[in-house]
Amino acid sequence: MLVGTPIGNLGDLSPRAVSTLREADVLYCEDTRHSRKLLSHAGVSGVPLRSLHEHNESERIPVIVDAVATGKTVALVSDAGMPGISDPGSRLVAAVAGAGLRVSVVPGPTAAIAALVASGLATGRFCFEGFLPRSGQERSARLGAVAEESRTVVLFEAPGRTAATLKDLARVCGSDRPVAVARELTKLHEEIWRGTAAAAAAWAAEDPVRGEVVVIVGGAPVGAVSMVTDADLRAALDVRRSGGERTRGAVDAVAAEFGVGRRRVYELAISPPQGPADLLPGPGGASAGPQSGRMEE
Repeated sequence: MLVGTPIGNLGDLSPRAVSTLREADVLYCEDTRHSRKLLSHAGVSGVPLRSLHEHNESERIPVIVDAVATGKTVALVSDAGMPGISDPGSRLVAAVAGAGLRVSVVPGPTAAIAALVASGLATGRFCFEGFLPRSGQERSARLGAVAEESRTVVLFEAPGRTAATLKDLARVCGSDRPVAVARELTKLHEEIWRGTAAAAAAWAAEDPVRGEVVVIVGGAPVGAVSMVTDADLRAALDVRRSGGERTRGAVDAVAAEFGVGRRRVYELAISPPQGPADLLPGPGGASAGPQSGRMEE
């Protein structure tokens, strides 16, 4: 049983969640100390607690699968919200389901959805990116993908890294991209900031952000033109490949360097060049000009 738990306000623990925790044969959780406090608040006692976190999930999985197979009720919680959402649990669920055993869910609070619906940004189509990589080419590539995403994007971030992430988002998405920043959701000091990416970066730099943070980024406008041209990307690819770098490595490096999506760079890398030299010849062998072929802008 996957059991959703409060993301801040203990009053959000549902009656069904309480009864499920009370009837479980064993409860797996990220931090047994944290979960004991939750159980005490709910008036639940006598349930054995076992840890399940990123460092021991692999070794715990066979034990849990065996327990479920023998008919035991195993409950799983995270420290806050739904297990498996940027928390341990997804690999366990895959293993239990793969063994043909039943997986049930007791729905509960989720910071990503709570922040999204309160953001004021479009909710019809959205995607969840979780935590961005902290640094390097992988971070740059993911930021580039966020910048080109037409759906609303939901990000988690640690308070100490929020200012840097908002600054990066303003750089790759454009200063006017709408952004909302939700912190301390359902808690006493809950705050939802709304504005542009540039204003968000300035706001976070002025006063350190505290508490758990969710960043909501408005989708890229339809037909928006990237500030980085295809010609820029092709030139960078040519430099790297002329130096002997393989296409895959060149694509990754260029995507990270310019903060654009890897797919865009890859498609340029495998497509034939489109420049003045490739225009169809006009009468007498001269170039026919833009009307005869499509020039790279």
